[in-house]
Amino acid sequence: MKRSISYLTAVLAAAAMAVLILDTKTALYGGAEGVDLCIKTLIPSLFPFFLVSILLTSSLMGQKIPFLVPLAKLLRVPSGAEPLLTVGLLGGYPVGAQSIAQARKNGNLSDSDARRMMAFCSNAGPAFLFGIGSRLFSSVWTCWLLWGIHIVSAWIVGILTPGGRTESIQPRQEPTITLSQALRKALEVMAMVCGWVVIFRVLLAILERWILWMLPAELQILMYGFLEIANGCCALQGLQSEGMRLVLFSGFLGFGGLCVALQTYSVTAGSGVDTSLYLPGKLTQCAFSVLLACGAQPFLSEDARWSPNPWIICICLIVCAGYCLLQRKGKMTVAFRRNLVYNEVKST
Repeated sequence: MKRSISYLTAVLAAAAMAVLILDTKTALYGGAEGVDLCIKTLIPSLFPFFLVSILLTSSLMGQKIPFLVPLAKLLRVPSGAEPLLTVGLLGGYPVGAQSIAQARKNGNLSDSDARRMMAFCSNAGPAFLFGIGSRLFSSVWTCWLLWGIHIVSAWIVGILTPGGRTESIQPRQEPTITLSQALRKALEVMAMVCGWVVIFRVLLAILERWILWMLPAELQILMYGFLEIANGCCALQGLQSEGMRLVLFSGFLGFGGLCVALQTYSVTAGSGVDTSLYLPGKLTQCAFSVLLACGAQPFLSEDARWSPNPWIICICLIVCAGYCLLQRKGKMTVAFRRNLVYNEVKST
């Protein structure tokens, strides 16, 4: 199995090398766009959040935050881990995942809690949402509506994800992290994120030249959003209907894109966090985001409303039902193995 994976990696790397050699101009153009995006947008908006989130989780982890206690109980998050909820909603992708990984590495979260929280504690930040949204919508109120949908859909995923506990965590006593140590960690994470962004910008530039131009405009936008969230959201400017932009923007925010997923896996590598629930959680959040955005159409002005295709709602419902079924089945399988296969039933 490992040998076949190595061969596949070698073949893909050789194919990528051939494309870069045959179409160097397009690759350079995409790489320059990626570097420009990192310098002008990502680093100014994300780097301060990386630094602050590291300091926040290090200093507050294990301390109960009173006004977040009801939410933590609703989402079945351990008491004392409330700072992760705040960072996950305000920090932006992938700050929440990085904070969970750091808490797990420091011994402040159990394996099961970290695995479960990966499904709903890493979300788009308000800086990105309002920065892009202000260009797409005629009213800033629509951006507030989108942020509310994004938060509620994340909470729904947290409620649906099985497991969780509300008892207090027992944080490991460690020296308080210094500002220089937090800065070093933030720089490492930021470099990882920028690397993936540049790679995906090159990929999108090549796809745009050779493949995507043959697809309908709407399908192109969906491909952009699936691969890289910033490019997908900016491409929404080509849609005439503001209501349709609301639905697709909401879905892009909920899923995050493949680029963000790889960033998440990179910043959690080596921490011992099981990320198997991340993609199912983001897909479910994407589905609920689309459903809530469709339901919010009556709140828009009459000329901005969009009547969604019923198939969109059906697909979203199927995704949500499939996620719930898989999680329930997985939970039952684990219980069966513990009780029978591993003979963990207590004797009477």
